[in-house]
Amino acid sequence: MTIKPVFADATPISRLPDDRTFLDDVVSGLSATQKSLPAKYFYDAAGSELFEAITRLPEYYPTRTELGILDAAGPEIAALLPRAATLVEFGSGSTAKVRRLLRHLPDLGAYVPVDVSETFLRSEAEILRADFPALRIEPVAADFTKPFALPDGLESTDVAGFFPGSTIGNFEPAEARRLLAQFGAVLGPGAGLIVGVDLVKDRAVLEAAYDDAAGVTGAFNRNLLTRINRELGGDFAAGSFAHRALFNERESRIEMHLVSARAQTVEVAGRPFRFADGETIHTENSYKYTVDGFRSLAASAGWTLGTVWTDPERLFSVHALNRA
Repeated sequence: MTIKPVFADATPISRLPDDRTFLDDVVSGLSATQKSLPAKYFYDAAGSELFEAITRLPEYYPTRTELGILDAAGPEIAALLPRAATLVEFGSGSTAKVRRLLRHLPDLGAYVPVDVSETFLRSEAEILRADFPALRIEPVAADFTKPFALPDGLESTDVAGFFPGSTIGNFEPAEARRLLAQFGAVLGPGAGLIVGVDLVKDRAVLEAAYDDAAGVTGAFNRNLLTRINRELGGDFAAGSFAHRALFNERESRIEMHLVSARAQTVEVAGRPFRFADGETIHTENSYKYTVDGFRSLAASAGWTLGTVWTDPERLFSVHALNRA
């Protein structure tokens, strides 16, 4: 294992839910003993803007730290990819991170961004084509958590994957293992995978990153209730729910909750849901790993272990993996 001293979030998983699925997920989550809502529904237009604002906050270290690692280690990472390879980015979102690699990959054969939002995906692809006119860019509108096929003509090329942003931390460890195994199935034998992973660190640093002084993360969390009101006929009073972020040390994860400020009943699509004073809705988990802990997880999903890059403070890590 190589640790490079260098100087970097969660990528939106879903932006455009099917209304029926959205309603079913909300009703199921609010009917549970521990009420919950899926984090993938954070990212409507307002939620996406708030998330971008979060990534610029002084307390939110993951984005700038990962970008710093990609800037410093970009040539080394690029050197691991075969010449004329196809690079598949899972949950591509913004192109800010992949650009750190593309500038070191003049001979890349193709770039395949994968995202559920087809409109956003194609818009980002067009912008990228203007900056890299010689690069073949083949966007795929798909949910990367489910199997999908690579574009025609790319199946037989050397393939590598890119999964930045510590999005892997939004999955329960067993789900993360299945996801990594699925990436291997999509990419095929001999593929490489570059993964961003947030690391365990001081509780105060972690909790501040998810509960900033300006209240932007709180607004992001409560925006989910506003979205339910707008799209599913809910009547949440968003101001009657407080944002809470805490580090669950036993589970090694940050948890985000919305805390009911009083006893109240809320309706969604005509269905009532009762809240006790202080009762919470669990809205997100973000698992934090040690370097060795993530490497063990990746190995259990069928990946062999390569180089690891971190920043000097060991806040964040970027891992190179290979498929047998």
